[in-house]
Amino acid sequence: MEKSAAFFDVDNTLSRGSTLFLVARGLARRGFFSTRSVFKFALVHARFRLSGKEKVKDIANVRRAALIFVRGHRTAEVSEIAEEIYDESICKSLWSGTVKLAEEHLAAGRQVWLVTASPLEMGEVIARRLGFTGALGTVAESIDGIYTGELVGDLLHGAAKAAAVERLAMETGLDLASCYAYSDSANDLPLLEAVGHPCVINPDAKLRRRAKANAWPIEDYRRGRRVARIAAPIVAALGALTALFSRKPWDGQRR
Repeated sequence: MEKSAAFFDVDNTLSRGSTLFLVARGLARRGFFSTRSVFKFALVHARFRLSGKEKVKDIANVRRAALIFVRGHRTAEVSEIAEEIYDESICKSLWSGTVKLAEEHLAAGRQVWLVTASPLEMGEVIARRLGFTGALGTVAESIDGIYTGELVGDLLHGAAKAAAVERLAMETGLDLASCYAYSDSANDLPLLEAVGHPCVINPDAKLRRRAKANAWPIEDYRRGRRVARIAAPIVAALGALTALFSRKPWDGQRR
């Protein structure tokens, strides 16, 4: 039997909005970022929730800031914080419909991998908590267990996701023709076209057109919530800032 897997994008596919923003907000609460930086990230997050479109420049700016502020910190410390951020916010942002699809693939004997531009540490936490096979993500360089503030390779975005999946397939013997891929963004067309069964979830306008033209399956968990879809990102961004500004400085104590 040929080895098969399902690959899931994370932002707006598995979770509402940007997990990279949630990671940045979690680091800010612990003193890694300035409140001014988080305000900028909140606006980026709100725009992403409203439009459903990823802007490489915005993602790169958040990534750059995160790399600078984790520089000099221990990888073990950040991995532990990633667990806390999952419990604080990411677990509450997951689309139940997408989680169910992933679970159906697992039940059918397929591997399930997350493929995300967010830090690999965060992707691995999400995958482990949900019982998935593993994660591919953006890798921050570390030496002797300390972050350097640089990347290993490039941001895992766009064509880089397809390349990462193709490397994994070669290393593990996966048959991409029998594999599935899920995404919300036209930026991930290289990933979707790399597998035999492309599917789209909560698609942006360009990806929806492509999916219809190619008769790809479409799932949209946002239907019937147009007003909420407009208001929720703004409320969420304001709420994030309110919670951040009213919260006592992180005291380093683990819960």
